Amino acid sequence: MSDEHLPLVSVIFPAKNEGNNVRTTLESLRAAKTRYPYEIIVVDDGSSDNCCAFLQTEEQNGRVKLITTPGIGAAAARNLGAEHAKGTYLIFCDAHLTFPNYWIDGLVDLIKSGRTDAVSPAIASMQEPHKVGYGQTLDQRLGVVWTRHVNRPEPSAILPGGCLAMPKHVFMDIGGFDRGFRVWGFEDIEISIKLWLFGYRCHVQPSVKILHLFRKAHPYKVEFEHVYYNMLRMAYSHFNESRIAACKKLIIHADPNRIEREVLQCGAVAQRLRYFARRKYDDDWFMRQFAIPF
Repeated sequence: MSDEHLPLVSVIFPAKNEGNNVRTTLESLRAAKTRYPYEIIVVDDGSSDNCCAFLQTEEQNGRVKLITTPGIGAAAARNLGAEHAKGTYLIFCDAHLTFPNYWIDGLVDLIKSGRTDAVSPAIASMQEPHKVGYGQTLDQRLGVVWTRHVNRPEPSAILPGGCLAMPKHVFMDIGGFDRGFRVWGFEDIEISIKLWLFGYRCHVQPSVKILHLFRKAHPYKVEFEHVYYNMLRMAYSHFNESRIAACKKLIIHADPNRIEREVLQCGAVAQRLRYFARRKYDDDWFMRQFAIPF
């Protein structure tokens, strides 16, 4: 297939109080070589530092699609970007990355080969590039554990949402990121579990390595309650009753019964029934498949 017939890729950046990172990330994106045509979508999710103000001129020139929200949260911002995307493939990226040449090609080509349905690259620390993670798994407290070096594309329990690619039709089929999530927390874990349980495959592509700015704190406020709520909503969506109970025990900085009431009041049971009716595998299969002790 000639390059002029390659499908459009939508690169989606949610951003909130990113300072100069949006500018440098887009500069890196544009400097990186690729065979694929792509569009840039930036979702400015209620930033208070004017980090995306410079994009207003670029939007007028048609170089960027800028969407401004009052602060709808990480999952919702990604979903909104996807709704405006025209590409056959979606790549969700953090707004603090550095890209190598042909990184888009390495991710999309793996999906097009039929070997996987969703893919993330190897991700290294911008501050310490020798520290590289190759996809993720979970520990006994649902904490993220980075996978050490792999030599070829391998299945990954969890795909880091800092850079995550999939066909738009797959994203739409699974319903995107959880539409009831709040602010931040568990977006990457939930969508990865959903992909696997619905019968899709997730891989890491080690031949592509991007650099990620790892920060000690968020540039916006994240409450324990937000993270706990998302975790328990995920549990009700995908886990059996014993694992739901185990998730409640992980809630130590808030009232677990109150968090559970809020989750149940926001449609978690109806979503659970829909997901259980269509999934190909259950959570026992997922935990066994990746030797997750939870």
